[in-house]
Amino acid sequence: MSGRAVTPPVLCVAAATLAALGVVPVWGQRGSKSPTRHSPAAESIFIESASATGLAFTHVNGATGRYYMAEPMGAGVALFDYDNDGDLDVFLVQGGALGPGAAPRGQAAAPGPRGREPVASRLFRNDLTIDANGRRTLRFTDVTERAGVGLRAYGMGAAVADYDNDGDLDLFVASFGPETLYRNNGDGTFADVTTPAGVSDPLWSTSAAFLDYDRDGDLDLFVANYLDFTVAGNKLCHDAVGARDYCSPRAYRPAPDRLYRNEGNGRFTNVTEAAGISKADGAGLGVATGDYNGDGWLDLYVANDATPNQLWINRHDGTFADEGLLSGSALSAIGNPEGSMGIASGDFDLDGDEDLFVTNIAGETFVLYVNDGRGNFEDARTRTGLALPTAALTGFGTDWLDYDNDGWLDLFVANGAVNIVEAQRGEPFPFRMKNQLFRNTGAGRFEETSALAGPAFARAEIGRGASFGDIDNDGDVDIIVTNNNGPVRLLLNQTGGRHHWLDVRLDQGPGNRFAFGARIGVERTGRPTLWRRVRTDGSYLSASDVRVHFGLGSSSAVSAVVVQWPDGDRESWTKVSTDRLVTLARGAGAKP
Repeated sequence: MSGRAVTPPVLCVAAATLAALGVVPVWGQRGSKSPTRHSPAAESIFIESASATGLAFTHVNGATGRYYMAEPMGAGVALFDYDNDGDLDVFLVQGGALGPGAAPRGQAAAPGPRGREPVASRLFRNDLTIDANGRRTLRFTDVTERAGVGLRAYGMGAAVADYDNDGDLDLFVASFGPETLYRNNGDGTFADVTTPAGVSDPLWSTSAAFLDYDRDGDLDLFVANYLDFTVAGNKLCHDAVGARDYCSPRAYRPAPDRLYRNEGNGRFTNVTEAAGISKADGAGLGVATGDYNGDGWLDLYVANDATPNQLWINRHDGTFADEGLLSGSALSAIGNPEGSMGIASGDFDLDGDEDLFVTNIAGETFVLYVNDGRGNFEDARTRTGLALPTAALTGFGTDWLDYDNDGWLDLFVANGAVNIVEAQRGEPFPFRMKNQLFRNTGAGRFEETSALAGPAFARAEIGRGASFGDIDNDGDVDIIVTNNNGPVRLLLNQTGGRHHWLDVRLDQGPGNRFAFGARIGVERTGRPTLWRRVRTDGSYLSASDVRVHFGLGSSSAVSAVVVQWPDGDRESWTKVSTDRLVTLARGAGAKP
């Protein structure tokens, strides 16, 4: 990003507003929507339902006019089933206050109705219920205190994985300051194991990803770090007309990223130097995992702010090589580094490899890097129709999602400005922007469908993190969006019953239980195979559902589901029912 701006408060939409639109948090039969929801608003693709479902949270950035670099950056969100009850719970990362008078780590404070009050990250349990008639009621309960995850720090991002292979998902929180690792105790509570696990680091961390890069059966941890910025070293910067503004990231040195190898005994070892990760630095904001050169080993892609993006190719011997520049995925087509905040990694064109979409700052346009299957990328933002509609926007949280279940991966982007352009100067909320939804036409192009997405997409806010998953278990992908210094938004998808679908959860057994890094292919007669990867990383500062979602279009026919496990072994299942969640256990399928 080329600049920064103070982010003002954003007002929360009350539950009464949702009621006036005819929105109630009740669902009908699985895969279809309740007739009680039919109204003008019910024709929308998404309906915003945070307040109506009890998901009450407002991010605090603590901005006081000192223009500290961390203020406009946060914060993220994680969607994960922490209690293993079959639905997705929500962890929301909180900020606080910085600078003179701010509380020390563990006691972050921010302005409140009674002065400076503590603020903390929050965990909301999903209490989805289904009555005898199949009607669903979605409700969230704040369980932060009981769970022990009320972190009071200047938080940034979140990552989730079962790092200790005990069958439940653990939580990692990145911060402006030391990170925090919470081990899931399996009883609804978490334990802070940061110090004994060996992952505490004072650098400004943003996004993180768990992956088994060495294929030894347990999950390692990559942490993207941003800038070598401190409150004491805050610099005085100005915009083009001489007004005080946030500095460009180029005013500070990038902070080096970190790679931690899981030793399998609850501890991690910092292998950044040995793995070669220290050979290239960038101002890291987003990170995604994938096998980008198709050799069967997981690689890493890092979105760096105003510095070249990195494509860390796995060399199979515990080391990585940055091939960002050689691959064409580090810079724009004209050779410039860009803002690069959020990442979407997936096979949008159904050719079997993983492509990359990266959000940028206003004036740069967002970029789609199309993979040739060997890890070489083409900047295709213009020919795919994504350049023009993103030119005036600054994007953050993003991912591929098949929102209409037609079998093609679409795009969502959470937008929000970080600096004031001249045309906006003097407006009361100049940093607000509208989020975007793009439909994949299946012909190599995207069309913006934001106008059809619902009233939530007509609202301008300061979008940051975005997390994706089927929150109400009705067969379509929903979205959680965070806003800097504003309320969380829950975008419930209304399209589930219009097409067929399949959700897949993998059980690999001992070691990497959830099979992070595995590929799942849904084979369909006469049509391309749908390939997806088991992962929770990507987007911006956020973690998404570990279950893998497939839209199937008008036909429910599936000839086989193929799983390529993280070690390269393959199995297939030929009798898989659709329009439901299925769990595939290693060893239960047929060998090729």
